[in-house]
Amino acid sequence: MTSDRITAKWLGNMAFEGDVEGHRIIIDALPAAGGENLGVRPKPLMLLALAGCTGMDIVSILKKMRVDFQDLQIIVDGELTEDYPKHYHSMHVIYEITGKNIPEDKVRKVVELSEEKYCGVSAVYKKYVKMSSEIRIIES
Repeated sequence: MTSDRITAKWLGNMAFEGDVEGHRIIIDALPAAGGENLGVRPKPLMLLALAGCTGMDIVSILKKMRVDFQDLQIIVDGELTEDYPKHYHSMHVIYEITGKNIPEDKVRKVVELSEEKYCGVSAVYKKYVKMSSEIRIIES
Protein backbone atom coordinates (compact mmCIF):
# COMPACT_ATOMS: atom_id res chain seq x y z
CA MET A 1 0.00 0.00 0.00
CA THR A 2 1.29 3.45 -0.93
CA SER A 3 1.08 6.29 1.55
CA ASP A 4 2.16 9.89 1.88
CA ARG A 5 3.25 11.93 4.86
CA ILE A 6 3.58 15.67 5.28
CA THR A 7 4.67 17.76 8.24
CA ALA A 8 3.31 21.09 9.40
CA LYS A 9 5.49 23.07 11.80
CA TRP A 10 3.89 25.85 13.81
CA LEU A 11 5.55 29.24 13.12
CA GLY A 12 3.59 31.26 15.67
CA ASN A 13 0.17 32.88 15.75
CA MET A 14 -1.84 31.00 13.12
CA ALA A 15 1.00 30.24 10.69
CA PHE A 16 2.37 26.82 9.78
CA GLU A 17 5.13 25.80 7.41
CA GLY A 18 4.24 22.66 5.52
CA ASP A 19 6.81 20.31 4.10
CA VAL A 20 5.39 18.33 1.21
CA GLU A 21 8.01 16.09 -0.40
CA GLY A 22 10.69 18.69 0.30
CA HIS A 23 8.62 21.62 -0.96
CA ARG A 24 7.69 24.38 1.49
CA ILE A 25 4.20 25.80 1.74
CA ILE A 26 3.23 28.49 4.23
CA ILE A 27 -0.31 28.35 5.56
CA ASP A 28 -1.74 31.24 7.56
CA ALA A 29 -4.96 33.00 8.45
CA LEU A 30 -6.03 36.52 7.63
CA PRO A 31 -5.37 39.18 10.31
CA ALA A 32 -9.08 39.24 11.19
CA ALA A 33 -8.72 35.58 12.22
CA GLY A 34 -5.49 36.09 14.20
CA GLY A 35 -3.03 35.48 11.39
CA GLU A 36 -0.57 37.64 9.51
CA ASN A 37 -1.49 36.59 5.96
CA LEU A 38 1.94 34.99 5.48
CA GLY A 39 0.56 32.26 3.24
CA VAL A 40 -2.51 30.62 1.81
CA ARG A 41 -5.52 29.44 3.75
CA PRO A 42 -5.95 25.66 4.06
CA LYS A 43 -9.30 25.27 2.31
CA PRO A 44 -8.26 26.91 -0.99
CA LEU A 45 -5.43 24.38 -1.13
CA MET A 46 -8.16 21.77 -1.56
CA LEU A 47 -9.20 23.56 -4.76
CA LEU A 48 -5.60 23.67 -5.95
CA ALA A 49 -5.19 19.95 -5.24
CA LEU A 50 -8.18 19.25 -7.47
CA ALA A 51 -6.92 21.53 -10.25
CA GLY A 52 -3.45 20.02 -10.17
CA CYS A 53 -4.70 16.44 -10.10
CA THR A 54 -7.14 16.78 -12.98
CA GLY A 55 -4.75 19.06 -14.89
CA MET A 56 -1.98 16.46 -14.85
CA ASP A 57 -4.46 13.88 -16.15
CA ILE A 58 -5.62 16.20 -18.93
CA VAL A 59 -2.10 17.03 -20.11
CA SER A 60 -0.95 13.42 -20.00
CA ILE A 61 -3.92 12.02 -21.90
CA LEU A 62 -4.07 14.83 -24.48
CA LYS A 63 -0.38 14.26 -25.26
CA LYS A 64 -1.02 10.51 -25.70
CA MET A 65 -3.89 11.38 -28.06
CA ARG A 66 -1.52 13.72 -29.93
CA VAL A 67 -3.77 16.71 -29.39
CA ASP A 68 -1.62 19.79 -29.93
CA PHE A 69 -2.59 22.56 -27.52
CA GLN A 70 -0.81 25.75 -26.45
CA ASP A 71 -2.19 26.34 -22.99
CA LEU A 72 -4.37 24.80 -20.33
CA GLN A 73 -5.84 26.70 -17.43
CA ILE A 74 -8.01 25.12 -14.78
CA ILE A 75 -10.20 27.33 -12.61
CA VAL A 76 -11.96 25.84 -9.59
CA ASP A 77 -14.72 27.74 -7.83
CA GLY A 78 -15.66 26.39 -4.42
CA GLU A 79 -18.69 27.46 -2.40
CA LEU A 80 -18.47 27.24 1.38
CA THR A 81 -21.28 26.47 3.78
CA GLU A 82 -22.45 29.27 6.07
CA ASP A 83 -22.43 27.09 9.18
CA TYR A 84 -19.52 25.59 11.07
CA PRO A 85 -17.60 23.59 10.34
CA LYS A 86 -17.37 25.59 7.13
CA HIS A 87 -16.58 23.34 4.20
CA TYR A 88 -17.07 23.28 0.46
CA HIS A 89 -20.54 22.08 -0.45
CA SER A 90 -19.95 22.57 -4.18
CA MET A 91 -17.04 22.87 -6.59
CA HIS A 92 -17.17 23.92 -10.23
CA VAL A 93 -14.19 23.16 -12.48
CA ILE A 94 -13.60 25.19 -15.64
CA TYR A 95 -11.17 23.71 -18.16
CA GLU A 96 -9.84 26.38 -20.51
CA ILE A 97 -7.76 24.91 -23.32
CA THR A 98 -6.14 27.09 -25.96
CA GLY A 99 -4.91 26.04 -29.38
CA LYS A 100 -5.71 25.71 -33.05
CA ASN A 101 -8.41 23.30 -34.18
CA ILE A 102 -8.74 21.64 -30.79
CA PRO A 103 -11.05 18.59 -31.22
CA GLU A 104 -13.86 19.19 -28.74
CA ASP A 105 -14.88 15.52 -28.68
CA LYS A 106 -11.40 14.44 -27.56
CA VAL A 107 -11.23 17.13 -24.89
CA ARG A 108 -14.63 16.05 -23.54
CA LYS A 109 -13.46 12.43 -23.45
CA VAL A 110 -10.26 13.37 -21.62
CA VAL A 111 -12.13 15.44 -19.04
CA GLU A 112 -14.56 12.59 -18.50
CA LEU A 113 -11.68 10.12 -18.00
CA SER A 114 -10.05 12.39 -15.45
CA GLU A 115 -13.27 13.09 -13.56
CA GLU A 116 -14.57 9.51 -13.58
CA LYS A 117 -11.47 7.30 -13.57
CA TYR A 118 -8.08 8.85 -12.91
CA CYS A 119 -8.18 11.87 -10.58
CA GLY A 120 -8.03 10.57 -7.03
CA VAL A 121 -8.70 14.00 -5.55
CA SER A 122 -11.92 14.27 -7.54
CA ALA A 123 -12.90 10.74 -6.50
CA VAL A 124 -12.74 11.68 -2.82
CA TYR A 125 -14.35 15.11 -3.18
CA LYS A 126 -17.35 13.94 -5.18
CA LYS A 127 -18.35 11.65 -2.33
CA TYR A 128 -19.04 14.72 -0.19
CA VAL A 129 -19.26 17.73 -2.51
CA LYS A 130 -21.54 18.57 -5.44
CA MET A 131 -19.18 18.63 -8.43
CA SER A 132 -19.74 20.25 -11.83
CA SER A 133 -17.52 21.27 -14.73
CA GLU A 134 -17.39 23.01 -18.07
CA ILE A 135 -14.98 23.10 -20.98
CA ARG A 136 -13.96 26.27 -22.80
CA ILE A 137 -11.98 25.87 -25.99
CA ILE A 138 -10.16 29.05 -26.97
CA GLU A 139 -9.05 29.27 -30.59
CA SER A 140 -5.62 30.85 -30.97
